[in-house]
Amino acid sequence: MSQTRHVPVMLQRCLDLLAPALAQPGAVVVDCTLGLGGHSEALLSTFPSARLIGLDRDKEALRLSGERLAPFGDRADLVHAVYDELPEVLDRLGIAKVQGVLFDLGVSSMQLDEADRGFAYAQDAPLDMRMDQTTGVSAAEVLNTYAPGELVRILRQYGEEKQAKRIVGAVVREREKEPFSNSARLVELIRDSLPQAAKRTGGNPAKRTFQALRIEVNGELSVLEAAIPAAVKALAVDGRIAVLSYHSLEDRLVKQVLAAGAATTAPPGLPVVPERYQPRLKLLTRGAELPTEEEIAENRRAAPARLRGAQRIREETP
Repeated sequence: MSQTRHVPVMLQRCLDLLAPALAQPGAVVVDCTLGLGGHSEALLSTFPSARLIGLDRDKEALRLSGERLAPFGDRADLVHAVYDELPEVLDRLGIAKVQGVLFDLGVSSMQLDEADRGFAYAQDAPLDMRMDQTTGVSAAEVLNTYAPGELVRILRQYGEEKQAKRIVGAVVREREKEPFSNSARLVELIRDSLPQAAKRTGGNPAKRTFQALRIEVNGELSVLEAAIPAAVKALAVDGRIAVLSYHSLEDRLVKQVLAAGAATTAPPGLPVVPERYQPRLKLLTRGAELPTEEEIAENRRAAPARLRGAQRIREETP
């Protein structure tokens, strides 16, 4: 797979959001979703005195980004870790606070482009979808072994799939004949089980089911629920965080954490708000920022992106 095809989403906007915190000498920035290293390469090039820590749970991504970031030498530390492990990683590296944190929560283009990983519904592949292929259950195991009610919940909650019951009914009937192993069979089954009207809207009808399976297989939302507060906590005063989300569940979670940090925690009616109740964060984006039409035309993967940013304005209060 050529790395030239990988275009980091909303790259310039992410750099602009983080810039005031990373221009200072000795700044440390964490790329929590290293992928192929596109954002990281730009961070290291743009901020020549910054040190980067890159996390990824995918060993192949670490290998490829390691080659890409090799020219930056010891300015880049690449770590095999899931992003909710950020506190442990910083602890191991002896870093108390960081100046910048970036999350790009999209599936890495490498995982989508490599047919044998089973993320893409456009081509036939084994139903795997694990970002770290050394651990956990595959998408095929989820489809073949989960109780019907659990599958319906996953499709509704993670895929926002209105036809979840109908799809799961078909999955359960089919898996009794023969367990699922490849994506093409699942895509075909979804097409066959949806009513005509549902097929006419919103792109490939398998998209929502594949998203739901991916989130379940990788525990993405529970990981994110721990990771965003941990990243905010790791920020030094004046440090900044930028988060790119790609579906409403992720974006809602990010919004809640950042909004809570930017709100006062004082009981209502206090004439003067004591320091310990003051907001810890200042929001840097009005709502979620969207990619420009030009960017979407150049990089279709940017279309669903939502960017939120915040700056730490005071210490955590014990």
